[in-house]
Amino acid sequence: MERNTTVASDILRIQGFDISPEFTYPVFFILLFFYSSLLFSNIGVLALIISEKSLHQPMFLLFCNLPVNDLIGNTVLLPRLMAHVVSTERFTTYNQCVAQAFYSHTFGSASHMILVIMAIDRYVAICHPLRYHSIMTTRAVIGLSVTAWGVSLLLVSVLMGLTVRLSRCRSVIQNAYCDNASLFKLSCEDVTINNIYGLFFTVLLFSCSIGGIAITYFRIALICWIKKNKELNSRALQTCASHLVLYLIMLWSGFLTIILHRFPNYPDLRKIAYILFHVVPANLNPIIYGMQTRLLRDKIIQIIRRK
Repeated sequence: MERNTTVASDILRIQGFDISPEFTYPVFFILLFFYSSLLFSNIGVLALIISEKSLHQPMFLLFCNLPVNDLIGNTVLLPRLMAHVVSTERFTTYNQCVAQAFYSHTFGSASHMILVIMAIDRYVAICHPLRYHSIMTTRAVIGLSVTAWGVSLLLVSVLMGLTVRLSRCRSVIQNAYCDNASLFKLSCEDVTINNIYGLFFTVLLFSCSIGGIAITYFRIALICWIKKNKELNSRALQTCASHLVLYLIMLWSGFLTIILHRFPNYPDLRKIAYILFHVVPANLNPIIYGMQTRLLRDKIIQIIRRK
């Protein structure tokens, strides 16, 4: 029976991965490779969109939210994780742990919301092409971006606020990183309200995400079916395929992470799934979107040929 005793220390120990010594550096260099590649690809795409005036279009400006989110989310997670892989002493302060959990959950929430506003842009472009530029103005793009980030920050702020109010009776994070569930499990108080809000948070986020994507894509498919226009169908496939692939990758990796939280007998699998949720979409976003979007792809090819 655990004693309900408040822990005064601000230092927490991270459980991390149980890695054999011979695999320590291979794992470290694999993570370093993923982190370096996502830095290169996301910063490269951002720089390209910012520097090329022909790419200053609503679709690409909204897309800029994704690499920014990927860079923040992975920079908060991967450097510290790599340090813990090669270190025998895996310690962090409580405030640092809360900050990592906050940015990590914001990354996940913002990923959903950004893909929803990108779906709205595609709906307007395909279903209302003549009114596209009058609807998707600079003000509309800024408004959609602020809404995506604002909703994410609000939901996560409440989530973390409910956790930091709790006293702590443990000092070991049963994970390879800090997240909300690991933090409130440090407490011996009643965490029913945390579980209820966590469920509300998840249901609301996934409902808005899946609902928004489903409605916009249904309307796009309906317009394409009614008009039976080859050029329209080709444009819809070209611009929507990359968006849908990115969304499905993020959705299923997110589902896997949430499901594995309910199975404590598979801690390492849960940790790996959560890292993949960060790393895989962040590496694939600029590649898939760049290759499927003709204008962005052409600009990338032009730059490569110049060199």
